[in-house]
Amino acid sequence: MSEYDAVIVGAGPNGLAAAVHLTRSGRRVLVVEQADTIGGGTRTEELTLPGFWHDVCSAIHPLGIASPFFREVGLDVEWVHPEIPVSHPLGDGRPAGLKRDLEESALSFGSDGQRYRRVIGPLVERADEIIDSFLGPLQMVPRNPASFARLATRGALPASTIINRFTTDEARGVLAGMAAHAIAPFGSPLTGGVALLFAVTAHAYGWPMVKGGSRGIAEALAAVIVAGGGAIETGRLVTSIDELPSAEVVLLDVMPESAVEIGGDRVMSRYRRRSSGRKRGPAVFKIDWALDGPIPWTDELSPLAGTVHLGGTYEEVMAAEDEVHAGRHPSRPFVLLAQQSKFDPTRAPEGKHTAWAYSHVPGGSDRDMTEPIEAQVERFAPGFRDLILDRHTMNAAALEAHNPNYVGGDIAGGGFGVKKVFQFGSIGPYKIGDGIYLCSSSTPPGAGVHGMCGYYAAKAAIGA
Repeated sequence: MSEYDAVIVGAGPNGLAAAVHLTRSGRRVLVVEQADTIGGGTRTEELTLPGFWHDVCSAIHPLGIASPFFREVGLDVEWVHPEIPVSHPLGDGRPAGLKRDLEESALSFGSDGQRYRRVIGPLVERADEIIDSFLGPLQMVPRNPASFARLATRGALPASTIINRFTTDEARGVLAGMAAHAIAPFGSPLTGGVALLFAVTAHAYGWPMVKGGSRGIAEALAAVIVAGGGAIETGRLVTSIDELPSAEVVLLDVMPESAVEIGGDRVMSRYRRRSSGRKRGPAVFKIDWALDGPIPWTDELSPLAGTVHLGGTYEEVMAAEDEVHAGRHPSRPFVLLAQQSKFDPTRAPEGKHTAWAYSHVPGGSDRDMTEPIEAQVERFAPGFRDLILDRHTMNAAALEAHNPNYVGGDIAGGGFGVKKVFQFGSIGPYKIGDGIYLCSSSTPPGAGVHGMCGYYAAKAAIGA
């Protein structure tokens, strides 16, 4: 008899989520992780100076707090909600952003307020159903047909089509920042759905962080596994499925290329062919700062926001992202910045602060983007550079070295597009061989710390 019912390779949020579902279903599981610590994209470390705790990859978790699986499990973390989910300064002190209250946000968009209410309001009213559809299982008949139809009607559109229906810099800029999370050209189908999704989560759930760092998500999932009799081994590199204890099923929280190598001859030939042509997405360049004080924003909203989108107007953000997708490095990149220590004092020594930021770059880039990123922050917060005590940077190669799932610095598990989002087919998106299942962010519903890829792969593996 096998010592374990299931073995999971990779202890990122999806691998851990798969293990949690299997544990809660009465299976005894073993999780094997190459790194010395669990978490994958949810690790928190002292990257700069002692006492300054930085999220190595993911930092803000709108899809985490909204995740149906995390809510079902009752994830034992303390969510910290900034006063404002996200700001998007336009320059010269002009504020823009989204508040939790839909009506307040609509009013801030002036002449675009009525249109914003009309587009976003019905989605917010049915936010749980929308999230269930967006992060739900792949099925030809959705569980909430009306909500799915409402989301699909607008969500299938390119972001540029939706944004161009608005006229104010405030509304257009904010929606551009939301759309940039797709890491795809704004003219691509489905990018409008990403913009709408992140706007809905801001109003319905907020964009929180985890007190003490994103590692709390991994630790909470691990606690469920261990309490259920499972085991977690770290510092163990797996290169072949033959190195694992025998088990009824094996789930791989890795990218498809690695899954083919690990699974060997047990991987179906059809999957092997499909994975060989997998589209990769752009990379990111990331900076963490230890700061001597809070960032001196010139607009009134950014000091209150956990996340700040830096890029200026819609046209500026789109131009920067177009440069990346053309294989170039923008001189004025779109920067996603989080300032956790303003709302979670456990992140830095008293009176000091941390900041976390990244910009998109071409896949595999070795360019040092420190100067253009810091220049973009300085543009909206003059005096920022004077506060820097230390910094830690990670280019594409460093990100992949930290987490092999970030192939070429791609943190999204592959390029965005219809083929990734809708992976129907005769072999399905999770089963890749006899008793072998893929549960990483390369499977639907895709990137984000929500655990749903692991959850649905686990359900597929045991039929429940």
